[in-house]
Amino acid sequence: MKYQKMIAPIVITALLVIFLLVYLTLVAYVPFPIIIKILFGIIIMALIGVSFFVLAERLKEIRSGEEDDLSKY
Repeated sequence: MKYQKMIAPIVITALLVIFLLVYLTLVAYVPFPIIIKILFGIIIMALIGVSFFVLAERLKEIRSGEEDDLSKY
């Protein structure tokens, strides 16, 4: 049952990463100054890294049984 709850975060993260990689590829081919390309590249790679970190945290929460953080308050 827990594995079914893990599917949605994984799919959403995969779609987000694919979208960001496509965006990164488009930025690489559009004629911008090199400094802007580097800046956009760093930002996009940071967003991909944060996405994987959030996915790992969410999967850890699901495994530990914390379904809803709002129930604590």
